[in-house]
Amino acid sequence: MTESTAPQSEHRTVLLRGGEVHSPADPFATAMVVERGHVAWVGSEGAADAFAAGVDEVIDLEGALVTPAFTDAHVHTTATGLALTGLDLSRADSLADALRLVREHSAAHRADKVLLGHGWDATRWPEQRPPFRAELDEATGGRPLYLPRIDVHSAVVTTALLDLVPGVTGRTGYHPDAPLTAAAHHAVRAAAHGAITPQQRAAAQRAALARAASLGIGSVHECAGPDISDEDDFVSLLALAEAEAGPRVVGYWAERVANAKDAQRIRELGAIGAAGDLFADGSLGSHTACLHTPYADAAHTGTAHLDAADVAAHVAACTEAGLQAGFHAIGDAALTAVTEGIRAAADSLGLARVRAARHRVEHAEMFTPETIAAFAEFGLTASVQPAFDAAWGGDTGMYAQRLGVDRARTLNPYAALLRAGVPLAFGSDSPVTPLDPWGTVRAAAFHRTPAHRVSVRAAFTAHTRGGWRAVGRDDAGVLVPGAPADYALWRTGELVVQAPDDRVARWSTDPRSGTPGLPDLTPGGELPVCLRTVVFGRTVFERPNE
Repeated sequence: MTESTAPQSEHRTVLLRGGEVHSPADPFATAMVVERGHVAWVGSEGAADAFAAGVDEVIDLEGALVTPAFTDAHVHTTATGLALTGLDLSRADSLADALRLVREHSAAHRADKVLLGHGWDATRWPEQRPPFRAELDEATGGRPLYLPRIDVHSAVVTTALLDLVPGVTGRTGYHPDAPLTAAAHHAVRAAAHGAITPQQRAAAQRAALARAASLGIGSVHECAGPDISDEDDFVSLLALAEAEAGPRVVGYWAERVANAKDAQRIRELGAIGAAGDLFADGSLGSHTACLHTPYADAAHTGTAHLDAADVAAHVAACTEAGLQAGFHAIGDAALTAVTEGIRAAADSLGLARVRAARHRVEHAEMFTPETIAAFAEFGLTASVQPAFDAAWGGDTGMYAQRLGVDRARTLNPYAALLRAGVPLAFGSDSPVTPLDPWGTVRAAAFHRTPAHRVSVRAAFTAHTRGGWRAVGRDDAGVLVPGAPADYALWRTGELVVQAPDDRVARWSTDPRSGTPGLPDLTPGGELPVCLRTVVFGRTVFERPNE
C-alpha cells in the first residue's frame, strides 16, 4: 500500500482510491474522500479524478477493502489487557496442562504480589473439573492466585489469596473446595485487582486497545462497575483513551440508580449510562444464570440478583434523568424479570419516554417469544456475543450440558430478534471470548442452530452501525458523507453476498439489488487481515510493511 509522506493531521483532506469502499451511498464505490475527521464523499474511480488535485494526501488502496471500523459493544478493557499480558488458560487442553501453565507463570513472575490469570473452562477438559485449592497452592508455592473461569462469574483461588480477605468464608458463594461465586467471588476479585499497580493497569489498557485497533475495531464499550472493577480503573481508562491515539472508549458504569443524585454521579464518572453488567443473574457456565426451570445438570435454577421491582425502579430513575439504563441478563427468568420491570416503568412514565432512552440488555441469550416481543416493544438493544454460540453452542456443547439439547437450541435467536425489529449490537465480552470482529460476524452468519442464522450483511451491520446506535448515534458506523471517518482497510478475497436463504443470496448478488459485497466468511476460510484502522480521520493502527 502506498501513500504520500506528508505529515499526518486529522484536519487534512485525504483521497482513498483504487479499492472497494463498503458504502450504502454507492454500492459500487471505489474511492472516498475524508475531510476534517469525517467522510466527505464516496464514489467511483472516474469521479475521484476531480478531487485528486485538491487533497493533501492520496492513498492508493491497491485493491483493499474499506469498511466502517467495527464497534465492540461489550468489553472489559483492563481484564482483556491482563489476559493478553498475563496468564491465559483459555488454550489449556486439560487440567494438568492448566496446572503446568500456572507453575510456569508463578516461576516467571516472582515479583508480583498477586498472580492473575484467566480463561479456564473445565467443560473442555477430560477431567471435567476445575483445579482444587490444594493443587493451586502447590503449583504457586503458596502464593496468592486469582483464576476466574472463562465467563468471569466464578473463580478458583489459592489459600494465600483467601487469607487476604477477612471474613470471606462467611460470604455468600464461598465453597471450601469449589469455585467461588457471588459475594465471595467479588471480594477475592477486589483483593486481587487491588494489588495491580497503576503502571500495570495502564500497560494492560494500552495492550487491549492496541489489540482492538489491530483488528479494525474503532470503538469499544467498556462495561465496568463496582462488582467488576473499580472507579479508579474506569476513570483512568477513559482518561487514557482521551489522551492517546487509539479506539474510542464509551463507558458504562453498572450501578443502580434511585434518583437524580445517583444519575449525576454516574455522569461525573464519565459514563454515558448506568448499564452494562448490572447483574440480573450470572452465567450458564457457572450455573448462576437464572432459569424458569432447573438446569439439566444441577438441581436448581441459578441466581437472581434483581427482581422486576428492582428493574422498574432503576429504569424509571434513569429515564427521568435522561440516562441509559441496562442490565446483564442471560437466563429466561432473568429476561422475564427485566422485561416485566421495564413494562412497569413504561406504564408509569409512558412507553415513548422509555423507548427514547434506548435502554439495553447485555448477553440476552435465553429468549422466549414473549421476551422477544417485549424487547421490540420497549426498543431495547440486545447487546449480544455471537462467539458464545461458536464456543458453547451445538448439541454437544456446554449449553446442551447445562440445559439439555432442546433448550440449548433456543439460545441466541438472532434471526427472530431481527424479524421482530429488535436492535442488535455485537460484541465479544472480552476477555470471555477474544476480540475478533470478523469471527463474530461469521459466528452469527453460521450459527450452530441454522434457524438463528442471519445474513453476513445483517451481522456486519450489528457489529458496526449497531454499536453506534446503541449509544444513541444514528449518524455513524457507516461510510456516507457526514459520518465520522472511523474506518478500516482490509486485505481480503473476492467480495460476495452471503445469506441464510439461497433465494435472498441470489437476488442480492444481482447488480440491480444495489447490495454491496462483503468478504466470504464461510467457515474454514481465512478471515480478512486488517491493514489500517482510522478513528476520526487519524490512523491508530497500520500493519508493518504494508
